[in-house]
Amino acid sequence: MNKYSKRREALLYHAKPTPGKIKIVPTKKYATQRDLSLAYSPGVAEPCLEIAKDVNNVYKYTAKGNLVAVISNGTAVLGLGDIGPEASKPVMEGKALLFKIFADIDVFDIEVDTKDVDKFIETVKNIAPTFGGINLEDIKAPESFEIERRLVEELNIPVMHDDQHGTAIISSAALLNALELAKKKTTEVKIVVSGAGSAALACANLYILLGVKPENIVMFDKDGVLSPERTDLSDLQRRYTHGKQGTTLADAMVGADVFLGLSAGNILTPEMLLSMAKNPIVFAMANPIPEIDYDLAVATRKDIIMATGRSDHPNQVNNVLGFPYIFRGALDVRATKINEEMKMAAVHALAELAKEPVPEQVNIAYGETRLNFGKDYIIPKPFDPRLIAVVAPAVAKAAMNSGVALHPITDWSKYEEELLERLGSDNKMVRLLSNRAKTDPKRVVFAEADHLDVLKAAQIAYEEGIAKPILLGNKELILELKEELGFDADVPIFDPKTKEEDQRRMQYADTYWKSRQRRGISLLDAQKWMRERNYFAAMMVNEGDADAMVSGYSRSYPSTVKPLMQLIGKAPGITLIATTNMMMTNRGPMFLSDTAINPNPTADELAKIALMTAKTVRMFGMEPVIAMVSFSNFGSSSYESATKVREAVAYLHKYYPDLIVDGEIQTDFALNQEMLEKKFPFSKLAGKKVNTLVFPNLEAANINYKLLKELYKVDSVGPIMLGMEKAVHIFQLGASVEEMVNMVAVAVVDAQEKEKRKKATTK
Repeated sequence: MNKYSKRREALLYHAKPTPGKIKIVPTKKYATQRDLSLAYSPGVAEPCLEIAKDVNNVYKYTAKGNLVAVISNGTAVLGLGDIGPEASKPVMEGKALLFKIFADIDVFDIEVDTKDVDKFIETVKNIAPTFGGINLEDIKAPESFEIERRLVEELNIPVMHDDQHGTAIISSAALLNALELAKKKTTEVKIVVSGAGSAALACANLYILLGVKPENIVMFDKDGVLSPERTDLSDLQRRYTHGKQGTTLADAMVGADVFLGLSAGNILTPEMLLSMAKNPIVFAMANPIPEIDYDLAVATRKDIIMATGRSDHPNQVNNVLGFPYIFRGALDVRATKINEEMKMAAVHALAELAKEPVPEQVNIAYGETRLNFGKDYIIPKPFDPRLIAVVAPAVAKAAMNSGVALHPITDWSKYEEELLERLGSDNKMVRLLSNRAKTDPKRVVFAEADHLDVLKAAQIAYEEGIAKPILLGNKELILELKEELGFDADVPIFDPKTKEEDQRRMQYADTYWKSRQRRGISLLDAQKWMRERNYFAAMMVNEGDADAMVSGYSRSYPSTVKPLMQLIGKAPGITLIATTNMMMTNRGPMFLSDTAINPNPTADELAKIALMTAKTVRMFGMEPVIAMVSFSNFGSSSYESATKVREAVAYLHKYYPDLIVDGEIQTDFALNQEMLEKKFPFSKLAGKKVNTLVFPNLEAANINYKLLKELYKVDSVGPIMLGMEKAVHIFQLGASVEEMVNMVAVAVVDAQEKEKRKKATTK
């Protein structure tokens, strides 16, 4: 994508369909006059009076306890510098988004129009009663240090400048584990720091708390080494004037154990790296270009332990590993501040989590067979679902132990359950899916690439590294649309109807005819069909010229699925094709089957649909908990559609006893754990959170998934094809660009899985 197109896309993202990235949503009923009279006058007076009696009641009757202010004056925004408070707002909204999706914390972003330290502090203090915590953001040093110090002292709610402490906390966890692997002691290591801004100083301060000796830290800024002779340094920088005047970065690197880079790209040379001590630790965190390229570094030193700020290399030092969960823990015990004990608790929690066995969901997301503690895994991955239940409790306990918690937690098991439940409203599964696709992108045929939205989906898939697109359609039109979109990548384009493709088309036709000539297919029929894109695309996949295909944007589902059934067929051992939709509900991902293929499946077919869906659920790193739903509960009706569900469940219980599946059961009982345990405690679903619904017929499944999608704006991925021999998937008619990109990721992951199974069976 060219620079202009990227700029346009970024601007459209923030402008449409509604300007900005966050909004306020009511949490109480407001349908009736009674509701409104409770929400406002006269009912609202009652909580007001209770808070007037005891100010702590504000946490009981208002949103304060889960509300954080992200506050900036726009003086140090990203790498853009001092661009002003209004221009910083998109970044602050972005931070608000991260707080919400990772820790379910509500945020107001506040941009303050002053560079005066006293006025800024006064403003924050005046609005502090509204909030449970304050996250300072993108404020230039050294003012940021003074602002944070005074606000921490003068307010009775948690305050943290994440630009400083976030990086410090994550890199400290990484340092602890790196030193353990390198068999080095914190008290003995020599550290060179490139950068002397707020993040670098905060890192050094925290390293000292871990045991590093201040005199073993040599720090550089853009003007050279920090030495006692320098007169241009702040008081905070003067703590690190241990360098000798005239010392260069190359001089300091000789024999160094650790390099911490928070400065500029490509300033660390291979020669400097070679001069470091055995088992060097390099944290090159300048973004987007690290102080030394990752591939160059690991090629230069085989014994290196390296981290960067980038997601495309191992050991990403990403602040999202810290700030959402630190504030979550602080808010949940009503901490009066975020102190050093709480920061250190986060450090140790992150370090220890990296040593624990990694959930399959995380392995799947990163395309790993098994992530294990070692040089390439010294800190947890940002997608690790355990983070909230590990870091937040550690911070909360530290707040309690250090005497700053006003509302101690007593039931830690219940608290951890509540934390994990908070993640249900997030679309992490889509990010996991996309991330996994990126680990091994496959060649995907877009059979309708001369439609603007389809081509846009192909462009995004290409630029995000999800897939390697192959475009089918009118070549001249595709080239025009590519130019309009700024899609300047050189990707293959084929038009099956042109003379240019005569040879390939005839070859595909001949191959298909030979495979089906005794099943009523003539060579002429095969040649005619190969002029159609879906047939041509399917044969590309069959013949190994592509790994997957997607189609269906401009044609009905039945007309699109027909050629796939004719040319691709079922996977070995499969007698039934079906589909499932993954719905991103506020309780987490839900799989609904069969949403597109089988109108009225038999009991045997329902069992097969359940088994295929279970396999797909596991592909996404989840353990399936399947409710076979009906209008009746456990034999309460002898009607045929209920009976067949009951028979399917009996079969699954007999032959697949380890599968968590039960029914027939009504949907409300399946989804309401309290109702289910009270009424049907004998069920295999009792005490379990159902994540898969198998419906008795196509009508019920299709209506339900589309109802969820349209009424509640639930994101849907699917219908995902089940049981096909190749990775072929179908868009919904008129699907959005986002839906198509998600389906491309599904197709890539499906192709990855099929490739793995093929390799396993040929060994």
